[in-house]
Amino acid sequence: MTTRSSSTEIVLAEADPGWSEAFTVETERIRPAFGALLIALHHIGSTAVPGLRAKPVIDMLAVVSNVHALDAQAARFQALGYEVMGEFGLPGRRYFRRDDPHGVRTHQVHAYAQQSSSEIERHLNFRDYIREHPETARAYANLKQRLAADCHGDVRCYSDGKAAFIREIEQRAALWKATSSR
Repeated sequence: MTTRSSSTEIVLAEADPGWSEAFTVETERIRPAFGALLIALHHIGSTAVPGLRAKPVIDMLAVVSNVHALDAQAARFQALGYEVMGEFGLPGRRYFRRDDPHGVRTHQVHAYAQQSSSEIERHLNFRDYIREHPETARAYANLKQRLAADCHGDVRCYSDGKAAFIREIEQRAALWKATSSR
């Protein structure tokens, strides 16, 4: 499924243990494109949560020293098959996406400067909270399944339908992280 179109079927796949390996393989493939700017690469999103149904797209969070310097690396990412999208609606982020030869999205990279610690923590806390709270993971999976059916391929409907749940979990995750690290 390509997420560019708002009228394609939204496909949720059964959890695949191979998603972790796909992340590792892609990490090694794209690491040189970042050069010395890369601080860390994290597997985020639903494919980073064992047992969770997900759109089979590997989401990666890149922590870099400077997103403006990363802009100068655009040709390196394009050479690896990534579409360079700039901020793509989120100030401070750099977004890269890659589709397979059939136009099906396979990978997304969300890059933030290390100074954007609140954005980085938000993504990592959400992932870690869902991993540690199976009841929340089930509720999220059920919501995604219902939205995939109800939204009839409308990706905006699907994303908007998840937004309130995600914000609530992000708030819970931040509190959980703050209290568990004491």
